[in-house]
Amino acid sequence: MSSPRRDTAYTPRNPGDPARARREARRALLSLLGYLWPRDDVGTRLRVVAAIVLLLVDKVATIWVPLVFAEAVDALTRHGDPLKVLTVPTGLILGYGVLRIVSGGAGELRDAVFARVKQRVVRVVSMQTFAHMHALSLRFHLDRQTGGLQRAINRGAVAIEAILRLGIFNIIPTLLQTVMVTAVIWHVFDWRYAAITLVAVTLYATFTIAFASWRSRIRRAMNDSDSEASTKAIDSLLNYETVKYFSNEAHEMRRYDAAQARYEAAAVKTQVTLNLLNLGQVTIIAIALALIMLLAARDVAAGHLTVGKFVLVNTYLMQLYVPLNFLGFIYATLRQSVVDLEGMFELLDESQEVTDRPDAAVLPAHLAAGVDAPELRFDDVVFGYQPERTILKGISFSVAPGHRTAVVGPTGAGKSTLSRLLFRFYDVESGSVSIDGLDVRCVTQASLRAAIGVVPQDTVLFNDTIRYNIAYGRIGASAEEVERAARLAQIHDFITALPDGYDTMVGERGLKLSGGEKQRVAIARTILKNPRVLILDEATSALDIHTEQEISTALRTVSAGRTTLVIAHRLATVVDADEIIVMQDGRIVERGNHRALLEAGGVYAAMWAAQADERAHREDLLF
Repeated sequence: MSSPRRDTAYTPRNPGDPARARREARRALLSLLGYLWPRDDVGTRLRVVAAIVLLLVDKVATIWVPLVFAEAVDALTRHGDPLKVLTVPTGLILGYGVLRIVSGGAGELRDAVFARVKQRVVRVVSMQTFAHMHALSLRFHLDRQTGGLQRAINRGAVAIEAILRLGIFNIIPTLLQTVMVTAVIWHVFDWRYAAITLVAVTLYATFTIAFASWRSRIRRAMNDSDSEASTKAIDSLLNYETVKYFSNEAHEMRRYDAAQARYEAAAVKTQVTLNLLNLGQVTIIAIALALIMLLAARDVAAGHLTVGKFVLVNTYLMQLYVPLNFLGFIYATLRQSVVDLEGMFELLDESQEVTDRPDAAVLPAHLAAGVDAPELRFDDVVFGYQPERTILKGISFSVAPGHRTAVVGPTGAGKSTLSRLLFRFYDVESGSVSIDGLDVRCVTQASLRAAIGVVPQDTVLFNDTIRYNIAYGRIGASAEEVERAARLAQIHDFITALPDGYDTMVGERGLKLSGGEKQRVAIARTILKNPRVLILDEATSALDIHTEQEISTALRTVSAGRTTLVIAHRLATVVDADEIIVMQDGRIVERGNHRALLEAGGVYAAMWAAQADERAHREDLLF
């Protein structure tokens, strides 16, 4: 058996290594390009080809516009036949107008054709990232920072759109246009004009890239500060009640403000450096423009150039000036977008600790469909969440089909770890966990989890209606099936007494419902799923005695005819179990039914006596 891999919490990679940053940027861009040419999507490929053709038409027409305009100017200033003076400029001006229409129209058509490609790529990558987050192990999600993750995914989606919009249809066309304009200037004028143009563009690009590369490191720091502030805000709001319990509002404000202060400093530095970048770019372009215009003016005065050619070179330079003027902003935005894109692809690079084997079997249909109750078996299971700390130390026991086995013991004994291994949130280090003789590592996770229902101690509900939360047990269930499950969970009467009934919103994490009400919703959800294996993981430990008794009655109804593993702290809830397993320090120290364990006078009997005293004390306080 392969040893389990260890996922870690998502944290942005260290930006201090420029070479690594460049490699990561190239890798992210190459990965993105793969989405533009999908193997199984001919429509997307055709749209990409059409957009490229329209891009070329746009640029060719753009190059011809100044040439036609210059010819019209020369025709108007040429002495000779009045009819020729009148008619030739008219044709050139009409041609000028047509070229302008073709240039602008091709650009608009290109954006319209490519819009679906761009949005599809954003959607596909975002969906893959979202799906990958669900595929990562429980270890990753227990360590994760939700706010930082969410911001990384959101920024990544925005970055993809920016890269496709600005990179493909701004940077690349600008470079193409620069090459074409330089070639035309050399052909129409001479090498001096082309040299000045080329040197100016090269200086501009070099300055922009160097400056923007420096700014990208500042932007990374700003992103980290932004993620930190967002994470602290979300964590504080999710723990609203805890903040209130300890009157720590001022402390939370200080933590949040400190993170915001770091973001403020980085944001100010980012803005100031952007202004310096723009100033340098304007200076380079202005000097180049002045030099070429002086050179052209001297040639016009010497009779080497016509006025139309003077206008032509000025028009070409203005054509380059407009996109180059925005090149700094575009390049800086692209650098920022690449940084953001790296964050998203870093998430996609997170390895899955628990994966299906290539030859994984599907759990037999009679189990997944909820017909027969299977046998569960733990054989010499050894497991630890960290290499240096072993939680389970050779655990072996079985649960007969349709029987109810309880696992009890002090906190930290490893009880809940058993349910996580059975559900395959983690894989064992040695030994095996099997269901009807099939090692859970040899079946698909989907079919395994379809056969198992879990009622946890801490029931977390979606911020939606009660109906939605119950129906989550089996997506697509009818209203009648939802209500039947609610009746079996003994919550139907409570729901119908609410003003909005089953359409009542439960609030974030179900905070509008009491602990007992949330547990009943969780039970109804599990009933609707109709699993053959039921795990009750401390399902009543957080409830008062009266509510515990009511919930326990509902749980007995649910577990009838199912193979049930009960993880319990309160022994009174498991006295009717077919077998009770007592764990201590990761080992099984006792096993048997309630009566036999009491007669043995061991760990279980001591726990029972202690809890009996506790129950008696609580009852005295009540009465």
